[in-house]
Amino acid sequence: MGWWLQTEDLPSPNNRVRIVGDKLHLDYTLNNTEAAERLVYRWTSVLKSISRNIMHVIPFSIYPHNNVPIQGVGHQCGTCRFGSYPRTSVLDLNCRTHDVDNLYVVDGSFFPSNSGVNPTLTIIANALRIGDHLAERLK
Repeated sequence: MGWWLQTEDLPSPNNRVRIVGDKLHLDYTLNNTEAAERLVYRWTSVLKSISRNIMHVIPFSIYPHNNVPIQGVGHQCGTCRFGSYPRTSVLDLNCRTHDVDNLYVVDGSFFPSNSGVNPTLTIIANALRIGDHLAERLK
């Protein structure tokens, strides 16, 4: 599969996950392309500066682009972003839905956007924070 250079997918109101009939649709428009191009240029420059004698050590193919194919998408974020205002967010600051008192969402969807790096540790830390909140709430 190789590895990709990624930048943050900036929040966009046009990017949506929808259900139409029995099909799931992902509406996505690539953004942050200028930063992505700078990253690709910088990384390519770094690789070119490395001696050809050690290039064989890199065991992966290089795909120096920001447009990751669907096989590489494993950290979707932002579908239930959190915030203070129900008009602009699905969840409150404790990841509880604004309109259902006992529904909490603690996966990666609470992020406003994807930072371009693996979000797993942040998701775990937030889930622990919400667990503490729930334990206090249930006392």
